[in-house]
Amino acid sequence: MESVEQKGKNWKTKILLLGALVGAITGAGAAYLLIQRAEHDEELHLSPGEGVKLGLSVFSFLKQISQLGD
Repeated sequence: MESVEQKGKNWKTKILLLGALVGAITGAGAAYLLIQRAEHDEELHLSPGEGVKLGLSVFSFLKQISQLGD
């Protein structure tokens, strides 16, 4: 029978692996979309404004995730 401490580690590991998997899939999807855009436009172009918007969107998304348990 598992101790309470081992059960605590198990759920933490599962959440960490799930988060890593979701992050990898999301990152691969974003890269795929950027590649498709570059192939369509024949150049890879991400303007500074788009970079700032992307960064702010990521921070906003992470903030929302951190507030899920509140």
